[in-house]
Amino acid sequence: MKNLFSEDVHNEILQRMDALKNNAQAQWGKMNVAQMLAHCQEAFTVPLSEKPLKRNLLGLLLGWAFKSQLYNDKPWKQNLPTAPNFIIKNERDFEKEKAGLLEMINAFYQKGPKNVGLYPHPMFGSFTKEQWGMSMYKHLDHHLRQFGV
Repeated sequence: MKNLFSEDVHNEILQRMDALKNNAQAQWGKMNVAQMLAHCQEAFTVPLSEKPLKRNLLGLLLGWAFKSQLYNDKPWKQNLPTAPNFIIKNERDFEKEKAGLLEMINAFYQKGPKNVGLYPHPMFGSFTKEQWGMSMYKHLDHHLRQFGV
């Protein structure tokens, strides 16, 4: 599994982000490309958080059963359910959201494995540093493929 802490993987994601255009059409799902970028930023708030996030009851009960799917080599299925706080329904500005996500991707990479994911994921619990890097890559890869890059 690719890891976002790897320089090559980080550069790959930056190139794919550069190829992403405002008129990109989703190959599945309900979000447009700007909403997807905002959604991915929400995901990055978890490992970049400087304070613990409240654990989700459903996650405490079932998160362990799905956790490994976040960082294994098997691609995610299309149209998987999304946590309510990660759902973006309002219209967003593509350029602003793209710049914001690039900033978060770079912050994650630059902070490195020792300085991200300091607290458990609200749904899936504690991750190793390697698992954080793999899961964030897998999430980005899923959504970039959703929009053809």
